[in-house]
Amino acid sequence: MKKLSVVLEMIKFKLTVFALPFALTGAFLAEKGLPRAMIFFWIVVAMVGARTSAMAFNRIADQRFDGDNPRTNHRALPAGEVSAKTAWLLTIGAALLFFFAAWQLNPLALKLSPLALALVWGYSYSKRFTTCCHLLLGLCLAIAPLGGWVAVLGDADHYPWFLSLGVIFWVAGFDTIYSCLDSGYDRQAGLFSLPSRLGTAKALRVAAVFHLLAIVFFALTGWVCRLHWLYHLLLLVAAAALWYQHHIVKPDDLSRMNVAFQAMNSAISVVIFFAVWLALAVA
Repeated sequence: MKKLSVVLEMIKFKLTVFALPFALTGAFLAEKGLPRAMIFFWIVVAMVGARTSAMAFNRIADQRFDGDNPRTNHRALPAGEVSAKTAWLLTIGAALLFFFAAWQLNPLALKLSPLALALVWGYSYSKRFTTCCHLLLGLCLAIAPLGGWVAVLGDADHYPWFLSLGVIFWVAGFDTIYSCLDSGYDRQAGLFSLPSRLGTAKALRVAAVFHLLAIVFFALTGWVCRLHWLYHLLLLVAAAALWYQHHIVKPDDLSRMNVAFQAMNSAISVVIFFAVWLALAVA
């Protein structure tokens, strides 16, 4: 159990809540309500498999940097608590679980699954050469609602692309904020996070623009899907949570980063999913 706890912490399993609600949001919008039980189940399995594989691969790819960075050198791989062999077995096993779940859903889901996994694996190297790494991470999570839609309907026809655009800028915003913790190390190591290239203050302003765009695209999602006005009312709650992130994280005070990153963003994804579910339920 101790080893399992270490592995789950290594892949930040509890943060699956960031992406899973958006996968379910896409599924609910496609079904215009609650999907069938087995589809719901395999969407959850697919999301857990894809995210677990992506996070384990990310830890492998970043092992050298994590070991050099004083903030992250206690992580399981550089600290020797988890072996490289275990991390690779987890990466491959979770990928196979993802493919199996996609196969259980429909042919298009299975065909798209290698592309989705290649994208989330490839993201792990993006900070080595581009400041667009935060947007690339957003693109990885933006697959989730599209995947939920495809899981239900077997095609991407009439998919509300504004939803994925909202996810891209939401993720890019909070990842930029979180990267402020490593701005000094990233600059020293030659990595391309926005805080390391622009400085913390300018990067936080860019993150605020990303989050403003996210709310705009989420609002447009409600408009194109003709969701009940309750969706837009609850979207204001998500907007308030985004505002609070920027209120408590300052260029000269990053002490409340964990609250901004984990609590607020978990709440935002759940609130948007609940807003969609409620809007569909009362329609």
